[in-house]
Amino acid sequence: MYNVWKNVLAEIEQKISAANFSTWFQDTSLVSAEDGIVIIGVKNSFYVKQLRSKFLNLITDSLTKNGVEVKTIDFEVQATTKPKVRPREVTSSDSLKSRTKTIKKTIENNKSPNNGLNSKYTLDSFVIGSNNDVAVAAAKSIINSPGTRCNPFFLYGGPGLGKTHLVQAIGNELLKNNPDYKILYTPVSQFYSDFIDAIQNGKGKDFNRRFEKLDCLIIDDFQFIVGKEKSQEEFFNIFNNLYQLNKQIIVTSDRLPSQIKTVDERLASRLTMGGAFDLQLPKFEDKCAILRAKAELIGAEIEPEAIEYIAENVNTNIRDLEGEFSTILLMSEVRGLTPLELIQNGSANINRAGKPRSVSSKQVIEKVAKYYDLPVKEMCGKSRVAHIKTARQVAMFILKNELSLSTTKIASEVGVKDHTTVMHGIKKIESDLKLNFTLRDQIAEIKERIYG
Repeated sequence: MYNVWKNVLAEIEQKISAANFSTWFQDTSLVSAEDGIVIIGVKNSFYVKQLRSKFLNLITDSLTKNGVEVKTIDFEVQATTKPKVRPREVTSSDSLKSRTKTIKKTIENNKSPNNGLNSKYTLDSFVIGSNNDVAVAAAKSIINSPGTRCNPFFLYGGPGLGKTHLVQAIGNELLKNNPDYKILYTPVSQFYSDFIDAIQNGKGKDFNRRFEKLDCLIIDDFQFIVGKEKSQEEFFNIFNNLYQLNKQIIVTSDRLPSQIKTVDERLASRLTMGGAFDLQLPKFEDKCAILRAKAELIGAEIEPEAIEYIAENVNTNIRDLEGEFSTILLMSEVRGLTPLELIQNGSANINRAGKPRSVSSKQVIEKVAKYYDLPVKEMCGKSRVAHIKTARQVAMFILKNELSLSTTKIASEVGVKDHTTVMHGIKKIESDLKLNFTLRDQIAEIKERIYG
């Protein structure tokens, strides 16, 4: 059975992207295949939905080609693979002892217990969704071949989306695979502070030597290096030295280097040589998966309807999502109600993290028009002037994402001919948001004005 599934996976790998294969198939198994009933083992329930909705036909065809009769395919969450929501270091006493030895050996090799890593950040506790699957696939390739693929690894995205979690998880996995590996995780603000202290105390060479023997350097929140020319120059030199030695370099930021003012062009170019990967806002299904994983991790009981309510109403980031989840669990414990009962009786007020239901399409259109200093009539007219067209498309995007209006309804609200124009406008804004951080800031400010 193992060989059959191995052959099936080999065939599937040829037909989908490396990122999709690494994310959705790498940790699957064939549990049984009897009388046409096929059961596939997966890590958690989120995998079930993704495999069923995206790859079921592909799996069926590949099984059939390998001589397996397929009448139905079912999925089973395997207890042995469940650590997607449970950190590895606490799964058993043996693994805890092994992890302790790893940490002790790492401390000895680094001659300091402070490598900056927090052991709670693991890939096992990082929920994979459509908003981050490509970045996770890149992270796994780094863990398997540090210093070769995706080097440097530049990860960007808004606050609260899991950048720190993912890059520290890479560091922890590298240490687990090789306790001799020398790693340093540091926010760029700490890098800057340490560099200034070294210069003031005449220990610039000692500062540089700190990085010479590293196998992996992880720099967090790179955007805060703005305006610090000396620190940029020092980092540039350290970067080049490590890169020439094929050492792994990992950098996070809230935006691309080219979007950060005053960052040296040479440095900006080098930082994205290995590719730039972004973490996006999670979609509804992703948020539900994150909350289910969180509940399982802490052993909390929460109804599916309550999870869906929180996912529907928190539209900022993962940090806020988990914060509201924790608040509702605490309130339900204090008041002796289940989370769903708490929500149904109106006690779970999370509008501050989501969208108020009282906002109308008229209010949205007026706020967008005012922000761009346009009359509503002009913004909702037929003008093709670039800044007017952009304002109209932003209004479409907000109406869709905040009020969940249909594209036909949006078309009538903003005065365009039909729903296809709306669909094009929304896709245009979604595409631009990936790289246009000015547009991100504008939309965030408009939302604040709408809900303020």
